[in-house]
Amino acid sequence: MNAGPKRSWNWSLWFGFLFVLVGFISYAFLFVHFPVTRDSPWANLLLFGAGAILLIVGLARAFGNPRAYRGKIFGPILGVVGALMVALFCYAFFYAARQVPASTGAPRVGQKAPEFTLYDKENKPVSLTDLLSGSKAVVLIFYRGFW
Repeated sequence: MNAGPKRSWNWSLWFGFLFVLVGFISYAFLFVHFPVTRDSPWANLLLFGAGAILLIVGLARAFGNPRAYRGKIFGPILGVVGALMVALFCYAFFYAARQVPASTGAPRVGQKAPEFTLYDKENKPVSLTDLLSGSKAVVLIFYRGFW
């Protein structure tokens, strides 16, 4: 029984999905450590774009010439999973990460800071009064976030 001509692997589908997967995972493990890629995920968006182009080319091959290329079953599955990864990344980075509560109780510029006591790197208590004892002013820097 002859099954017909042997079909080639549709590598653009698999490489496209690999690019999307690397773009999805690499932000948390690699790109978050560098400010140039942490603040604006341009490298991840480039990986997503290259992956999307390869997935589209692979899907066009799979459905345009199914006798020559494989991928009519795995193509749509990889495409949908890739699209969901891109959508989840974009939702998490561009929407959910920006939903920080308002800092209504934080001191304003020029306002006197409330008294506080914190521990330094040697685990010794340091208070605002201690810091002001030898100088006229102290610079306080607040980092806003969900720590």
